[in-house]
Amino acid sequence: MLRKSIVVIFLLAAGLLLIACQPQTVEVTRVVTETVTETVTEEVAVEVTRVVTETDTEQVEVTRVVEVDAPAKAEGELVVAITTFPNAITPPNAAERQAGNVTAQIFSGLVWIEDDNSISPALAESWELSDDGKEYTLHLRQGVTFHNGETFDAQDVVTTWEAGKDPKNAYAYVYEEADSVTVVDDYTVKITTPEPDPLFLRSLAAWGVYPTDYYNEVGFEGFEAHPISTGPFKFVEWVKGDKIVLEAFEDYWEEGLPKVARLVFRPIPESATRLAAVQTGEIHIATRFVKEEADQVFGNSDVRVISYANDRSYYIAFNNLSSGIGQPTEDVRVRQAMNYAVDRQAIVDALFDGQATLSSGFVSPFNMGFDPAIEPYPYDPDKARELLAEAGYPDGFQIGFACPIGAYPNFEQVCEALSGYLADVGITLDGGEIQFMESGQYWDLEANKELPPMFGDAWSVTNGEALDRLQGALLAEASYAAWEDADLRALIEEAGSTIDPDARAAVYGEIHQYMYDNPPFIYLYYPNVFEVVNSAVQNYKPRAAEDYYLKEVFLANSK
Repeated sequence: MLRKSIVVIFLLAAGLLLIACQPQTVEVTRVVTETVTETVTEEVAVEVTRVVTETDTEQVEVTRVVEVDAPAKAEGELVVAITTFPNAITPPNAAERQAGNVTAQIFSGLVWIEDDNSISPALAESWELSDDGKEYTLHLRQGVTFHNGETFDAQDVVTTWEAGKDPKNAYAYVYEEADSVTVVDDYTVKITTPEPDPLFLRSLAAWGVYPTDYYNEVGFEGFEAHPISTGPFKFVEWVKGDKIVLEAFEDYWEEGLPKVARLVFRPIPESATRLAAVQTGEIHIATRFVKEEADQVFGNSDVRVISYANDRSYYIAFNNLSSGIGQPTEDVRVRQAMNYAVDRQAIVDALFDGQATLSSGFVSPFNMGFDPAIEPYPYDPDKARELLAEAGYPDGFQIGFACPIGAYPNFEQVCEALSGYLADVGITLDGGEIQFMESGQYWDLEANKELPPMFGDAWSVTNGEALDRLQGALLAEASYAAWEDADLRALIEEAGSTIDPDARAAVYGEIHQYMYDNPPFIYLYYPNVFEVVNSAVQNYKPRAAEDYYLKEVFLANSK
């Protein structure tokens, strides 16, 4: 089913422009590929591949592929919609992936993670690891300048570490994984860790470097307001609630990049508004749609749809660190009951047209150590009532519940449906309703552990392993953690210190089983992501965690 399932045409090589013509109605029972020649203008003749496939509407599209050269220098303005209002645009403090996608354009890391998850040099050109696996010697790239003209050197890595582990940061614990960072010479730095850490080198990709003199001058708050680093784009302005504006950094260390002169991020939480804006050309890239919304652009020659499986775990957190202390959810039988109480497949079918995978834990089907034998909790309200009665709540109970507005596709509706299923087994909400909040406020309250005993969220990972989200959501010292369990902590710490991949996968398997038996969450789903992109956009390559880097993107019609 080509169009109803939104099978997406990927042409990711540089210099390819996709223009979909208006649909044609045909009768088809099989796939036919034929090549014809059409004239796009009086001067240019191109080959056109016509793919005819059976669809629900019996429509097909003709796709023209025209070679377009990338500009020799940065030109044009690229406008990208983000679904949340960022709380910050610095790596140690950006709360959610959409905010992180803004920071990724401003900051350069010490290493670079490729699309295939391999590690390549970035601001560190090479490195050595000591025999005991606890000391990294990094040899830094010379000739790199910051957006304000400062020269990058080893002291800036020390400054980055010291600034990053400031407890005011949401992700201070990422930087605290290093015991020490010391200057060897101007372009060599040593970093030590308390124990061997299989993912530490990867974490250095997120150490977006800080310029020492500037940071010392403006301090934490000044840097949050006007960040400066060595990335392909430099910060211009942030109009809260409206836009974040960046410009190409003319002295960026990767020659020939970036390709657009101006980059604008616009927070647009409402998916219908995003969809309309990308169709009219007001924005070029719009993310986080459901299939039903993506279907609406069928036949629009100005846009194309991109779809991919997403390693983002959606869940309802239970809190035993602050507001959840003393709540019924501290009883494992209650938490199991709440997982049995929710018909998640019905929610996925109704709100996502079935385009999601049900979750059985925080180790996803895309991660090392996932155990396919552990199946998601089935919908069994009778079992839920039985467990609630065993736990001493035969008539249910009341509890507070919060969800963010506009952060994720249809998430408000998911939360509403979930509250209805809980009510069916006697679990009702304090105040009679869900506490819906604007996303920026929500992340701040979550970081301060001030949300109600239950709240909705989602967590993606970028490296194919669940460790980052396990640490971030389940170790009490992490800003966005809601749950602490001594046995689970021991397993997470074991995974974080196990170097051998096979042995580490086995630990992840233990974590998967433990979290199923002792759920700290109501597990929901891993959705398929749908994005709508203007046809002029070239070289846009989103990754499975919804992260993207825009330094190579250009617009075919930017002149």
